[in-house]
Amino acid sequence: MTRTRHGDAGAGLLFLTPWLLGMLLLTIGPMLASLYLSFTDYNLFDAPEWIGLENYRRMFDDPRYLQSVRVTGGYVALAVPLKMLAALGVALLLNQPRRGQGLYRSAFYAPSLIGASVSLSLVWKSIFSDGAIVDRGLGAIGLHTGGWVGRPQWSLPMLVLLAAWQFGGPMVIFLAGLKQIPAELYEAAAVDGAGPWRRFRAVTLPMLSPVIFFNLLLEIIGAFQVFTSAFVIATGVGGGGGPAGSTLVYTVYLYDKGFSDFRMGYASAMAWMLVLGVGLITALLFRTSRVWVHYAGEKP
Repeated sequence: MTRTRHGDAGAGLLFLTPWLLGMLLLTIGPMLASLYLSFTDYNLFDAPEWIGLENYRRMFDDPRYLQSVRVTGGYVALAVPLKMLAALGVALLLNQPRRGQGLYRSAFYAPSLIGASVSLSLVWKSIFSDGAIVDRGLGAIGLHTGGWVGRPQWSLPMLVLLAAWQFGGPMVIFLAGLKQIPAELYEAAAVDGAGPWRRFRAVTLPMLSPVIFFNLLLEIIGAFQVFTSAFVIATGVGGGGGPAGSTLVYTVYLYDKGFSDFRMGYASAMAWMLVLGVGLITALLFRTSRVWVHYAGEKP
């Protein structure tokens, strides 16, 4: 029996070896290297020079860094709730039995299959340009914006709408959660005289709260990492973060520091500050979840 257990363990480790090597060489190794570089002055060409916490101190004296934090915070605060509301609203509609339900679900999920690609960002940029379809549509109802691209007051909302448009992922998860809610709860609430809004507030939201928490956590983490759409849309309208820094999200400024200014030590410190910030927000979400997340069978 002992020989059999050792043989099974050896076979398991053998099959896990590619994953373990990938984890060590492509994830843990680079993370530890970036942690070391965050305490150095490194320009990609010369040997790193140890400077301690200087990179972290410089961040709070860097107005562009502080601006990237504000822009990213605004993006997360707008994009995540809008995307969650769109996903939940469409999931509630698709949860009702109707003809062609599978087609509707596929159609609403399709935009999420594209992902945050360069091609999609270019298309989005073109349809919001001056004289494009969005500008003409708004002009037809008396709202003349002159296009959203290149205008600081409209650039960030354009990124938010792109994120919200790709609500297919959380929508599918919401739909799966809605399918797990027992129909008897709705029937009992209806017998007690509860209307649609009361049933939604007293039955759907509490029963769906674990799914809401899961989606919220993933969407917040993903929103802090937005890069492609902001980088592509800013290209040609002021460079990184243009126009006027309205699309200077955190990752775009990190990229500029690391690969345009060749300040890789400073960029590494920025990356670890992002990890720390997202980690603190995640911990806060888990802490507050004790109040508003309710699991089936959980004792009050």
